[in-house]
Amino acid sequence: MLKLALQGMRTRWVTFVGSFIALVLGVGLIATTGLALAATFSAPDRGPERFVKAPVVVKTSDLVRVDTPIGKRTRTITDPAPVPAAVTAKLAALGRTVEDRTFPVTGRGLGADTVGHPWSVAALTPYALTGGRAPSAPGEAVATGDALRPGAQVRAATPRGSEEITVVGTVASAGFENALFFTDAEAARISPDVDAVAVHAPADRVEAAVGAGFDVLTGDERRRADPDPDRDAEALVSVNALLGTAAGVTGFVSVFVVASTFSFAVAQRRREFGLLRTAGATPAQVRRMVFTEAFVIGVLASAAGCSLGAAGAPRLAAWMADAGIAPAWFFGIGEQTWPLHTAFWTGLFVALSGVVVSSWRAGRIGPTEALRESAVDSRAMPVSRWLIGGAVLATGLGLLALALLDSPADLLKRKTYITQPMLLIVGFALFAPVLVGPLNRLLTWLPARLPGATAMLARENASGGIRRTAAVAAPVVITVALAASLMGTTATISEAKAGEARKRITADLVATAGGEGRALPEEFLRRARAVPGVTVSATRSTGVIVLEEGVALVASEAEAVDPAAHAAVSRPPVVAGRLADLDDDSIVVNEEWLTTEVGDRVSVWLGDGRTADLRIAAVLATGTGDNGVYVTERNAAGAPVDRVDLALPRDSADSAASVLGAAAEATGVQLLTGDRWVDAHYPRSSENTRLGLWLILGIALVYTGIALANTQMMATSDRVRDLASLRLTGATKGQALRLVAVEALVVVAVGAVLGAVIAGVNLLGVWSALGLLGVWSGVVVPWGTVAAVIGASALLATAASVLPASRALRVRPVELAGTRE
Repeated sequence: MLKLALQGMRTRWVTFVGSFIALVLGVGLIATTGLALAATFSAPDRGPERFVKAPVVVKTSDLVRVDTPIGKRTRTITDPAPVPAAVTAKLAALGRTVEDRTFPVTGRGLGADTVGHPWSVAALTPYALTGGRAPSAPGEAVATGDALRPGAQVRAATPRGSEEITVVGTVASAGFENALFFTDAEAARISPDVDAVAVHAPADRVEAAVGAGFDVLTGDERRRADPDPDRDAEALVSVNALLGTAAGVTGFVSVFVVASTFSFAVAQRRREFGLLRTAGATPAQVRRMVFTEAFVIGVLASAAGCSLGAAGAPRLAAWMADAGIAPAWFFGIGEQTWPLHTAFWTGLFVALSGVVVSSWRAGRIGPTEALRESAVDSRAMPVSRWLIGGAVLATGLGLLALALLDSPADLLKRKTYITQPMLLIVGFALFAPVLVGPLNRLLTWLPARLPGATAMLARENASGGIRRTAAVAAPVVITVALAASLMGTTATISEAKAGEARKRITADLVATAGGEGRALPEEFLRRARAVPGVTVSATRSTGVIVLEEGVALVASEAEAVDPAAHAAVSRPPVVAGRLADLDDDSIVVNEEWLTTEVGDRVSVWLGDGRTADLRIAAVLATGTGDNGVYVTERNAAGAPVDRVDLALPRDSADSAASVLGAAAEATGVQLLTGDRWVDAHYPRSSENTRLGLWLILGIALVYTGIALANTQMMATSDRVRDLASLRLTGATKGQALRLVAVEALVVVAVGAVLGAVIAGVNLLGVWSALGLLGVWSGVVVPWGTVAAVIGASALLATAASVLPASRALRVRPVELAGTRE
């Protein structure tokens, strides 16, 4: 059986080369993404960065620790309290100490997220002067990196207001921050709070001195005092999700394409299998031969794919790092070998599972098939395919309906809207043999009635070869469906978020410090509150933590506001209670919380770690997920003002706006109108999201090209006699090639329509989910992306059908007409 299978593969290599290439690519991509995915399971083992030279570092604890029935749970609070003066005095009595202060500094010429520190802390990293001198007077600073040189003048905004700074020295960048170092006295004036204390004393004596509520850090634990110590692990979360999704899509598409290709190959070989049956082969032997062919292809392709993946993983990681999807240090390949084993056995499983149905069909072919001369294949689907297709399609639609009824917010999550189309794609693909015929007749109804026989012949050829038409249309279906679903869903959700924000924000102007969560200078607040008739609503971004069902610590973003002022600049979607009832003893929650009854009390940890038992004053709609929690300023101790919404007086709006603009320019604050602020902060989708989705679509596009090229070459090689007959009836070579091209375009159009239907169902589900969440927004269709995908598919299909047909037509028609399989 193996010898017979190998001989058949050598003779009909065109039939198998597409499946082999598709499987090599699939295994290669799975190995590539698997190796890169394995590298995301652990972040680099970095030691302390800012406090390398500090024996002991003391800071207020930033963790909430709770013992639950299923183990200890911890969460990081957003606004840990500063180290009290009494504690710093105790530490100073133990040995030499260095007080660290960290505060934002914004100004032209400064790098993003620049922070200020006392100069004495620089020696703990250690930073060493590369030029100039240390700061010795107010207004002097040392800068990291090469952007600023000694002597440079910078007008910068700090929490105390606008500062004229002269750069007197530079230090080499440490890679983890952009910093300006001031004199210790100047840093204390700008930011009186002490964030951490480096102590030159034994750790046990330090622990005894500070008591409970403080972290005494030594060794590698000192990293917890670094800026954003978990940034490496957090940076890998999105990379992990993207690579996992890409691997899943790769597996799905490879099974889909390989199964479709094998199915078409078996349909083409009916006469061959009929001859085998006539020669005495049993159905089981025919099935074993088909399985043997798939096994040989699977082993060879999987081995080649693993080699391709090992070479591709570092290149994928480099591209992701260059594109900003992954951190710059991400290398994408580790010492693990399990991704290669997984990819190999997955490839073999895909090859064998992709041929299961085809082998069963091959075994059912009878000896009479050897006598068939007609290539017409318009048979209806077997009952088993009707049942399986109906079950898959019903499951996909049922899960969509269940999500809409039970938890519409889940449909807005990335994992859901990426995986949701899969079942629908499989369901529609299983029904392709009964759908492509009516669609073909519908799409060619008008062209077939135009002068000339090309369109009519293309329609009849497509209708006469249902399996061929379905096999060519399948990759177009999946690519169009994924492109329209993924890009359309992300664009629709982004537009809904922006629309929800526009409806919620009624402020005339919005002021921010230009960076996410960066504190606004107090000077701007003073000047804004001094403008007659202007309503100033200051917002502090903070967070709260709640213990749900006694086992899970759940953190929620929160905003601390003054209820009366906030009501003048915002219209939050309140579904129960009143925002005006918010006070120091209450909280406003959204519908995602377990407890949403107005008047009920909930126990929470505030942003500074304090516990509070607060009454629910109001409940907000869930919306797209941006409707968070509200508390008062008293319950957000330690959180700086990072946003100010301003309502202008109607009778003097222009003059008030002019005064506020001058105040913003003087203090380095970004001042935008409400609509412009929404446009700036609610883009259609982030660059990382777009690149990630294009990575997934790129996989589908590559598979589409391979499947189209393979299927069309297989189909053309079996239609040599048809083309010869067409030539003998008087058609020119150009007319025959035009017929082949038009037929390819018709089949692509059929696949595009089916893909558009699938995408339409998904987008309708997303639109319905938004409506159920109270956010009615229009569906955004990515016409440009869909047109590009369809155009690429049409070009590939046309080229893959015309080129082999042109080569076949070089032979005299009489010789072609006499050929036999």
